[in-house]
Amino acid sequence: METIRGKAAIVGIGEVPTGHFPERSYIEAAVGVAEMAIRDAGIPKEEIDTVIPIGVLANPLDNANMVCSWMIEELGMGKTAKSNFQVMSGGSSSASSLKVAISLVLTGFSKAVLVVHCDRFGTGVDLSSALTMFAKASINQEYEAPYGFSQLALAGFLQQRYMYETGATERQIAAVVESLRKWAALNPNAMLRKPRTADEVLASKMISSPVRKRMMNILADGAAAYIVTTAERARDLTDTPAYVLGLGSRCTNFTVTQQPQSFFDAWGPAADEAYEMAGVRPEDVDVAEIYDAFPTFILISMEILRLCKRGEAGKLVEEGHTSPGGKLPVSTNGAMMAQGHTGAGGGIAILVEAARQIMGKAGERQVKDAKIAIETASGGVGMDFHVGILGSEG
Repeated sequence: METIRGKAAIVGIGEVPTGHFPERSYIEAAVGVAEMAIRDAGIPKEEIDTVIPIGVLANPLDNANMVCSWMIEELGMGKTAKSNFQVMSGGSSSASSLKVAISLVLTGFSKAVLVVHCDRFGTGVDLSSALTMFAKASINQEYEAPYGFSQLALAGFLQQRYMYETGATERQIAAVVESLRKWAALNPNAMLRKPRTADEVLASKMISSPVRKRMMNILADGAAAYIVTTAERARDLTDTPAYVLGLGSRCTNFTVTQQPQSFFDAWGPAADEAYEMAGVRPEDVDVAEIYDAFPTFILISMEILRLCKRGEAGKLVEEGHTSPGGKLPVSTNGAMMAQGHTGAGGGIAILVEAARQIMGKAGERQVKDAKIAIETASGGVGMDFHVGILGSEG
């Protein structure tokens, strides 16, 4: 297998608080996280010759402006930048942008690549439009939408099926939310920092059986950025780069009715590829940053990643092993159900958190001696599944 193990690294990250910030303009947040990442990396701005803005969903004009080199001008890179182009694959844009950035620096087309995501789903679009977009996006408008199918309906189907196949209980799924809120309480950038118990989750209103109100993610404003360069340059810039050790991917469907019956058969090979390329095993993982959208997806992903046996993820979470102080820290930023859902940025925030843990910059929620982090991404209504492994040593 062709390997990129230890050849490239994330050297700088930036993030602003996620939530509802009507007074914070789009470009203020986007430039802010970019400048944070540049300072964090300690890299001369002139060395960053490629900027990759992730697609914007809330405002088509912001999206068009980002495509047309808005960031290049705002950052004063007009005399040194070589490329500005968009990468967009929904929630899996973190994986797609990382692949592109690595390819550019390893082929010599770029010295360093800045990836920026910013969106304003909390205040930059009216709630009705946002909900309509998420209800219809990735739903086949000819064969599925006429029957009332939506992303929320899929969440209900997915949870029902997982509970049926594994024997997982509603309480175990509610415990995922409790665990994420515990991590969010330690995250100054998280939107929902108030603790929420499994009992409170179970007491909330039923929305799409068996999915309850407190099992749903929250649309928000947010922004994050990261910088990729070669491993050789990374070692000159920082003592704590997050080396990219392995990547694995599978893209399977668009229409939900064509979704694989077994995620494990369809997406398991993505995890296998990442582990093989990285030269590590599931038991070597110190922290897992898992793309969620809904709590069931975290349990499914834990099992696909072989962090536990099939059907045991719920018990692990319920017993507190994924929470702060547990033996298997999972989604330490609080993920989209606590950090907040920022469109394609949910996956970017998870990747940035994985790098943050490896770089030892996670503050109160820092996992002790975190040397190997695994992170996932998925777009649409489960159209793909991507696995990345970061390490403190190349």
